[in-house]
Amino acid sequence: MASDRPKQYLSLAGRTVIEHSLNAMLSHPAINGVVLAIATDDEYWAELDYQHKKPVLLASGGVERCHSVLNALDALPATVNETDWVLVHDAARPCLRQDDVSQLIECCKHHPVGGILAVPVKDTIKQSSDSAETNTISATVDRSLLWHAQTPQMFRLGVLRDALKQALSAGVVITDEASALEWNGQMPILIEGHGDNIKITRPEDLPLAEFYFSQSRSTSS
Repeated sequence: MASDRPKQYLSLAGRTVIEHSLNAMLSHPAINGVVLAIATDDEYWAELDYQHKKPVLLASGGVERCHSVLNALDALPATVNETDWVLVHDAARPCLRQDDVSQLIECCKHHPVGGILAVPVKDTIKQSSDSAETNTISATVDRSLLWHAQTPQMFRLGVLRDALKQALSAGVVITDEASALEWNGQMPILIEGHGDNIKITRPEDLPLAEFYFSQSRSTSS
């Protein structure tokens, strides 16, 4: 991001990215609380003095995303049952719509595995050659069955925790929660969300998120 701080603490529409992401989750009536995984050397979170009427618990961030998620799951209070549903969301996805959360929950709550928000791939997808130097095209990939994975991703606590632990023990590369379930032989469902649920990754993503927020405010006013 060419920034002096982690992307989740960059300013966006009057607040930080992470505050918008937290508000998007905590404002939904079906969400009881959040466990936030932050790095042990994080020096920015305490400065925010973030407050919400619903509980926000903290867990230590791990080396990779999957380790952070496991730490967050382990930090859940004992009152949370193994069969309860949990949603995993990226701190850098501040533009999440409430109706997308509702759609995810409604579609997953009676599903045996769970699922994720995603959007169908629209662009033509090219596969490059093995050579990183030339980046020549080796194939055009059929996009008809391809989706861009988003968050939140929704699974039962015990199922998700076990799948993550088993995949890590086997040395499997886990890029998101669904991939752990997939490796475990289960088939999560895809719930179509909106393309504006972007992940802040590159500098040009921040003004785009600002635009989405401005559009949202003008629509609601």
